[in-house]
Amino acid sequence: METKYWKLTGTPADAAAYAEAGALVRAGEVVAFPTETVYGLGANALNPEAVVKIFAAKGRPQDNPLIVHIARKEDIAALTTGLNANARKIMEHFMPGPLTIIVPKAEIIPDVTSAGLDTVGVRFPSNKYAQDFILACGCPIAAPSANISGRPSPTNAQDVLEDMQGKVAGILDGGSCGVGLESTVVDTTSPVPTICRPGGVTYEMLTEVLGAVEIDPALLGDKNFKPIAPGMKYRHYAPKEPVYLLEGDAVDCLPTLVSKALAAGLKVGVLCDSEMSETLPHDEHVLLSCWGASREALAADLFYLLRDFDRTRPDVILAQGVGEDGIGLAIMNRLRKAAGYQIITLENGVLKLKGDKQLPAFMIQ
Repeated sequence: METKYWKLTGTPADAAAYAEAGALVRAGEVVAFPTETVYGLGANALNPEAVVKIFAAKGRPQDNPLIVHIARKEDIAALTTGLNANARKIMEHFMPGPLTIIVPKAEIIPDVTSAGLDTVGVRFPSNKYAQDFILACGCPIAAPSANISGRPSPTNAQDVLEDMQGKVAGILDGGSCGVGLESTVVDTTSPVPTICRPGGVTYEMLTEVLGAVEIDPALLGDKNFKPIAPGMKYRHYAPKEPVYLLEGDAVDCLPTLVSKALAAGLKVGVLCDSEMSETLPHDEHVLLSCWGASREALAADLFYLLRDFDRTRPDVILAQGVGEDGIGLAIMNRLRKAAGYQIITLENGVLKLKGDKQLPAFMIQ
């Protein structure tokens, strides 16, 4: 398949690109497009045959529901049987923006889009390129992140090309994504609004508007559930190499573990902040992916930093955890999934791998 490529400029000259991309979507094809969170793989949400092409391009299990994107608030009315007070409050305060609400679905939503559920996630992105693309399509757009399933989500068009060239009909290049993490997903059908996936709209921001907000147990690694939102069930955001996430006091052991990996003859990738990087051994086999002083900077760059390890190819990756207040909850959710819940903690001065698993050999030398 030929993959068309359009570079967007934010000028009237983009109209031709939107027209061509919209025509492809109306013809049942898949087009990648930018949002404020990550790039999405877009197809007509109401066309089951088109939606199946999304799953094929990603290699994604079909029990994983898709989010439906709209370009006007009022367009949600056709996609749901009704909005409760919590859904309306969220829409009033956070849409357009990096947030998805789960609502009862209308009959026009195909089962393949909602993974057979009686609910659907709906999002109104704030990115102007995304809005103009959706309007040009003339239909709601089902879109997961534009990456091969399990890999880090793309936050620039080059990473989309790396995964999707020859698999989709086109890619709209709108530059780098500002937020860098997928949207917050909130289930508004539960008695208390429940965060199913944390993102740029934080727990603290939601509680300020809604009062009581719960966090889904699946975010803590519970696997005995049926996913009602993307990113809940399977390993996601993962480089090709094994990742170990250091949490709590174990973070202070990062320089020691890097030294042990080097002593074992391993090439070690390290994801850490710039301050921590100054404490690490200076060695050509230490491959650093660093972020600046703020967690917002880490959120924006996280998936790019994880993908960078697929280019530098370490033998093992050690990642520094962060606090879970604010955007930290979303960052740690993505890091835990990238690590496949291989989490290193420090208990009574002894390093432990969560789940009573055996530490890798190099850590216990």
